[in-house]
Amino acid sequence: QVQLVESGGGLVHPGGSLRLSCAASGSIFSITSMGWYRQAPGNERELVATITTSGDTNYADSVKGRFTISRDNAKGTTNLQMNSLKSEDTAVYYCYAKRAYDRKPYWGQGTRVSVSS
Repeated sequence: QVQLVESGGGLVHPGGSLRLSCAASGSIFSITSMGWYRQAPGNERELVATITTSGDTNYADSVKGRFTISRDNAKGTTNLQMNSLKSEDTAVYYCYAKRAYDRKPYWGQGTRVSVSS
């Protein structure tokens, strides 16, 4: 099993920045990708950013140029640097991790991000 714990959420003004962190523990061998999803009230959970073991990244169009994902493969951690935050970024952000031989990913409990003036 894999356990994921997110941190770094909070309240910021529009245009501000936050850095989210996710730490994986347990059976972290063979994790091939990690990333972030988010869910706002009334919306479906949507992919924000992913990163593979080789460092390939993928971003939702809505966050390109503003968010940057990174990871430490050995430690099983991933970070999401969020800049130029907008009110529409307000959501609960969930970390996930995928292992090579698992059909489904593991999920964290979520961390809240609120962007408001």
